[in-house]
Amino acid sequence: MSLQLKGNWNQLKGQLKQTYAALTDDDLKFTEGQEDELLGLLQEKTGEKIENLRKMIFETEEESK
Repeated sequence: MSLQLKGNWNQLKGQLKQTYAALTDDDLKFTEGQEDELLGLLQEKTGEKIENLRKMIFETEEESK
């Protein structure tokens, strides 16, 4: 994830929590270098495909530029 995304992570977390009520703050902890683990956890919790989650996250990043 880029520096731009890290800067917008709090906003994105809020959007994810609104969309997927089962997600907690602990689920959405961003740790640099562990993006794949985060996506795997999000996939497990939401039932979404990783490709859809990547698209959602990176489209949000592009929109914020």
